[in-house]
Amino acid sequence: MPIIKRSTWLLIASLYATQALALMFFVVALVAILRSGGASLDTIGLVYMLGLIWPLKMLWAPVVDRLRLGWLGHYRGWLLVTQSILIAVLLLIGQFDVTEDFGTVYLLCMVVSLASSTQDVAVDGLVRRLLPEDQRGLANGLQVAGGMVGNLVGGGVMLMAYPLIGWRGCMVAMSIITAVPLVQLVFFAEPQWKGTAVPAIRLYRRLAGFWWQEGNGYWLVMLILMPVAGGMAYAMLTPLLVDAGWGPGQIGLNINVLGSVAGVGAALAAGLLICRIPRSRALVATAFVQIAGVLAVTTLALGWASGPGASVAVIGYFLFYSPLAAAMSTLMMDRAAAESAATDFTLQYSVYQFAAIAAMTVGSVLAASMGYLGVLAVATVFGILGLVLTLGFRGQVQTAEPLVEAR
Repeated sequence: MPIIKRSTWLLIASLYATQALALMFFVVALVAILRSGGASLDTIGLVYMLGLIWPLKMLWAPVVDRLRLGWLGHYRGWLLVTQSILIAVLLLIGQFDVTEDFGTVYLLCMVVSLASSTQDVAVDGLVRRLLPEDQRGLANGLQVAGGMVGNLVGGGVMLMAYPLIGWRGCMVAMSIITAVPLVQLVFFAEPQWKGTAVPAIRLYRRLAGFWWQEGNGYWLVMLILMPVAGGMAYAMLTPLLVDAGWGPGQIGLNINVLGSVAGVGAALAAGLLICRIPRSRALVATAFVQIAGVLAVTTLALGWASGPGASVAVIGYFLFYSPLAAAMSTLMMDRAAAESAATDFTLQYSVYQFAAIAAMTVGSVLAASMGYLGVLAVATVFGILGLVLTLGFRGQVQTAEPLVEAR
């Protein structure tokens, strides 16, 4: 079993922590800044659309798997380029006024979203090829925790710092944070991968053929259904707190800061657990715990949790939802072949991400007619269904089929 250096683990952690930093700032803090300045809801909707670029990254994942960037390395090369683009564009965005130059700022934000999503493809491919199976649980715990850190810093800390350091100061601060993994990458020696010269056309065929592998049809159903319960519950969280009389600052503190901190701890704990017990047991356990997260939000809808109790309910949601995300992403990595690591993982994660976004959207729409409790009841049913699916999946946990080379 290869020994992974501490510096490599630190690189993985910093890459996962910074990849969504800027995007979370845009979809949380930028929305608040624009709305406070009188921006229309149509404009706000455009900002939210920035997040839709991420699920589309499977369309260019085969290019990342296929193309080595010369002496920069394969995945290391892509990471060096994307991190550099993120830093440069963030600094450039800081030179414009967010209100008067919104069109320019928005186009640059699209570049940030594109670069960060491509960085995500490259780091997932690197981690899959770099780590043995028994260490992927911790890596995917770091992945989920990194997303929470991005939410914490980008959506929470930066928003709170905005009145003090202004728009340009926020951009400079995020560019400095994003530069940390860039420095680490300079000193990172990427292994020489074998079997990476798979023709691009075969990698694109892989996008369609992946689901025809044994067991992957059942897995596709799980990818679609497993995030529904947590997604619907999350969609109810902020409206419930607003209706309870909470202000933006209080909501941001509890969701973006306290909730994110709880999610980081839960994801890391789940990652360590996944390294120590069979994948099937971890999947069942985290699916069961997710139901508790839905019930935590339900206490808010029932009026049982108020004041400090409401904060406990918010923290409870993140504590109970994050472990499932870590378990699911670990299994996605297991089912990714080494020669198409980024393609396989990104394909699976895009389906999972689309399902989560759809669940949040549908939950928000249904709340108008069914009420919060109705939506949370539906979420609970999906949570139970997910648990049942994990029980049926226990005998199907398997590693990826290798990608057969073209003759």
